[in-house]
Amino acid sequence: MLTVILGVSGALIFGSADFLGGLAAKRMSALLTTAIAALTGLVLLALLLPFLGGTWSSEAVFWGALSGVSGAVAISLLYACLAIGPMSILSPLTAVVSAIVPLTVALAGGETLASLGYWAIGLALIAVVMVGFVPEKGAVRPSLTGIAMAVGSGAAIGVFLVLIDLTPDDSGLVPLVLNRAVNSAIMFSVVGILFLVGLRRRRHARHEAASLTGMGTDTADPDGTSAAASAARNALRAGILLAVACGVIDAVANTLLLLGIRVGDLSVMSVLTALYPAGTILLAAIVLRERIAPVQWIGLALALAAAGMLALA
Repeated sequence: MLTVILGVSGALIFGSADFLGGLAAKRMSALLTTAIAALTGLVLLALLLPFLGGTWSSEAVFWGALSGVSGAVAISLLYACLAIGPMSILSPLTAVVSAIVPLTVALAGGETLASLGYWAIGLALIAVVMVGFVPEKGAVRPSLTGIAMAVGSGAAIGVFLVLIDLTPDDSGLVPLVLNRAVNSAIMFSVVGILFLVGLRRRRHARHEAASLTGMGTDTADPDGTSAAASAARNALRAGILLAVACGVIDAVANTLLLLGIRVGDLSVMSVLTALYPAGTILLAAIVLRERIAPVQWIGLALALAAAGMLALA
């Protein structure tokens, strides 16, 4: 019962973090949003570590750091595949694969459930697809590249769950601290490299423009430039605040995930965690007044039914 509570709560909170991350990514780059969120989560987890405890060991450090690598790969592939689209197919595909990978590993490793539990897991996987399905007008078939990226992202998320499950029971928050440290280091490195490349390209473009016009000064409208710069600064400030909030909430969700894996089964937690789109669409409906499609309502109902069955099992 406790595993189900932690799993469902963690999924809803993960979805809330994704919602805030999506809002932040609209105001600045998705990669910068991810980097700031990871760093914020690192700071929060490091502050909580002395109070919640955790034994430092080579296993905790190794598996935690490796999970940070898989998390960075998962996020990068996720953003890439969703940018290619269509999201209505690739998003639920990613969620399902993220559940199937650790589920397969857990069952192959000897985890067993009552017959009702297996029915519940099957129902939950169907719910994942229906909850994550976002109807798109004129959606086209996904490309092989998009499908490969979605599968890769889901597999990397699944690997993250498996790696966290391998951490020692007495390690506390240590694996998550290492996860966030490695994740933020990778993401900030990528953001820094892309920033330098973009800066070099902009300087080259300005140099060529100045050479063609024979002018070395900027002829843009000062008032227009100033207004655009002010708007960009405001958007960046709002994006940073949203990314920080995303990082805090995501750290809470990861803590619940860790607790759920420690007290329960990886197979159950992996399927319940894959219901994270539910938190995103519910917040989008409440905050942004976005319409929830009938298929998503059915998916939410099936998810609740599956959670109840898993609690009984």
